[in-house]
Amino acid sequence: MGAVILAGGRARRLGGRDKGLIPLCGRPLSAWVIERLRPQVDAIVLSANRNLAGYAALGHPVLADTLPGHAGPLAGIAAAAGALRSAWLLTAPCDCPFLPDDLAARLLAGACAGGHAAVYAADPERAHYCVQLLRSDLLPRLRAYLDAGGRAAGAWLTSVGAAAVRFEDAQAFFNVNTPHDLAEAARLAGCPQG
Repeated sequence: MGAVILAGGRARRLGGRDKGLIPLCGRPLSAWVIERLRPQVDAIVLSANRNLAGYAALGHPVLADTLPGHAGPLAGIAAAAGALRSAWLLTAPCDCPFLPDDLAARLLAGACAGGHAAVYAADPERAHYCVQLLRSDLLPRLRAYLDAGGRAAGAWLTSVGAAAVRFEDAQAFFNVNTPHDLAEAARLAGCPQG
């Protein structure tokens, strides 16, 4: 299993700062996600559209979208997945520092139990379409969806018959979108944020 960490967004609610490189407790948000996923997968690739050297310093390959104009997380998945030689691809956004330690295992178990080629995480509050696991043989369909102008992750997952895998801990999927969220993440991590 390989993982794609999605760090290609514009972070408008954070003043356009490169979200994956914003420090939380002295480490970039992306480093927190890498730390969570590294024990769960065989390889990690980062999808980023700017500050490529900053992401490369985290020790994993970095690939930019091949579609123009910040085409969204699915474009990042399609671009980065080609660097992975894995039967399954796990994806996660760079701004979720508290992902479950058993994320990959539980998503894979859900996919196998239901015979699904793709699954995504959900908690009691909402679905997390960018936290997904898909078989790599779906990549041609993903590229066709993107080529046809599709961008919505939820619609893509519906089109391939993906199923939700339920996680009870909503805090595990806490994501940082605003300065307030960053302060809350620091509180949850138990460190001062300045």
